[in-house]
Amino acid sequence: MIASVKLSALRETRWHEYAIRFVLGGTTTVLAGLIGARFGPVVGGLFLAFPAIFPASATMIDKHIRERKEKAGLLGVRRGQQAAALDALGATLGSIGLATFAVVIWQLIKVNSALALFLAMLSWFGVSIFMWHARRQPRVRMSRRR
Repeated sequence: MIASVKLSALRETRWHEYAIRFVLGGTTTVLAGLIGARFGPVVGGLFLAFPAIFPASATMIDKHIRERKEKAGLLGVRRGQQAAALDALGATLGSIGLATFAVVIWQLIKVNSALALFLAMLSWFGVSIFMWHARRQPRVRMSRRR
């Protein structure tokens, strides 16, 4: 799959779906802030790393794909699930990049904060791109000879 921008998809999303994303994202962030206030910034930071709008976007992707396929007279359940799974894969790969960002900041922030931020962003970007390309590489199957 090649990443692309599809502006027509903005018209497919209804206003209440944006509201759901906003409320879920805000609620997740507030809860992470409350956890951080109660248990400290290290624990709070773990919860802030949660992709706040992912649950809403995954269900909406599934719903939109299903509706589009059913409009064409096809069963769209499996295709909707696959599209949501692909979104989950992207969130996972992005989270690995985010973890890399956190480790770089954690290790370098006391040395030079501006340099730490720059290197952390560079690391996040590099790891995320690498993970995306590594995911696309064909897997080598080992065959056993008998």
